Amino acid sequence: MIIICTNTTHIVADEVQKNISIPLIHIADSTAKKIIKTSMKKVGLLGTKFTMEEAFYKDRLTKKYDLDVIIPKEKDRQIIHDIIYKELVLGQIKPTSKQQVIKMIEYLEANGAEGIILGCTELPLLIKQEDVDIYLFDTTMIHARSAVYYAINEK
Repeated sequence: MIIICTNTTHIVADEVQKNISIPLIHIADSTAKKIIKTSMKKVGLLGTKFTMEEAFYKDRLTKKYDLDVIIPKEKDRQIIHDIIYKELVLGQIKPTSKQQVIKMIEYLEANGAEGIILGCTELPLLIKQEDVDIYLFDTTMIHARSAVYYAINEK
């Protein structure tokens, strides 16, 4: 099997899968299956602008799994994108950025989100479950567990 260990890089997942003969464990599929197990239908998605705005991720969740996916306002999408690329990937964890992301989560929850997808592998460095009341889907952990499960159980 193949796994791509970031959310945003899954922009090339379908192309990769077309060119290999072994399975690619898609992070959005793993996350969607976890969401479905919780019986949630409407979730907020946080991540890079690519992950939140491009079809490769959000449309996969909506079309393949019939989930209702909402994202932050445009201004907030740029803010979280900048937090990821200008802070988190550099190992910088800023309390002000954490508060901004918590506000985004609160906005998504106020707009009907039952859970929040941390759709960037760096976001769990900043936001933890104990920081918010709404359920967080840590895609890094979900994807890793899916890959291990597949490796152990599939032949």
